[in-house]
Amino acid sequence: MSIVVRFSPIALTAKNYDETIRQIKNAGEWPPAGLDYHVCFGSDGNLKVSEIWNSREQFEAFGKRLMPILAGVGIQFANPPDIFEVHNIVKG
Repeated sequence: MSIVVRFSPIALTAKNYDETIRQIKNAGEWPPAGLDYHVCFGSDGNLKVSEIWNSREQFEAFGKRLMPILAGVGIQFANPPDIFEVHNIVKG
């Protein structure tokens, strides 16, 4: 079952977000298996990320590889991500 994951990092800047994506790509981890959509939005210094994954298992497997990169860039979270089961997806 597909899931929606909403991340609310603490004070995420475009610079830190872009550096994270660069490192993940350089590690050959981007885009990860099972990721359908990745959206970064908001204002610089208060960016948020939402994703749609094919399964919780694929999300968790990628998270094990992602978390050390996030820590190295200095991205922190006050809370774990919100995770919801998808009821319906419409692609326009």
